[in-house]
Amino acid sequence: MPDKPYREVITIHGTNVTLEQAASPIENLGVVGGQEKFNHVNFLDPKFRPENYNKADGAPLRMFDSDSVKIDLSKRSIEDMGFWHRNVDYNEIIFCFRGALRWETEMGTVTLHAGEMILIPKGISHRSMLCDESEEENMLLELKVRDELTYVGDGDAGKG
Repeated sequence: MPDKPYREVITIHGTNVTLEQAASPIENLGVVGGQEKFNHVNFLDPKFRPENYNKADGAPLRMFDSDSVKIDLSKRSIEDMGFWHRNVDYNEIIFCFRGALRWETEMGTVTLHAGEMILIPKGISHRSMLCDESEEENMLLELKVRDELTYVGDGDAGKG
């Protein structure tokens, strides 16, 4: 074992378990299949241009999909969302990566800027609108999560 062992923290059902190993996991080189599960995606690449890029009623681009979580890329650029949306199956977590959009919901209105996120619970009507802070390309990542979510950010900050 080296002077200082390699530490690996494994999370199992929300509990962290710490392992100490003689070698770094990347030195293993024992993974001979399954590389297709490891995805490195640059969503700034122009090839990732969703339907909603310049159409009010266009759809975001589905990037990842499962029964419990869906991840979409939205690049609304020219027009307001021309309709109200209510997702009864999924909570929607909206991350603003670039620009800004005003989100109107039954629970209130908020302007989402780069670096911010909001959670729109299942069943709440909402739409995005351009605002004074909007840019030529406003970019969002949208996570649709079937499971119930509990915000623990303030109480568990830094606990990973």
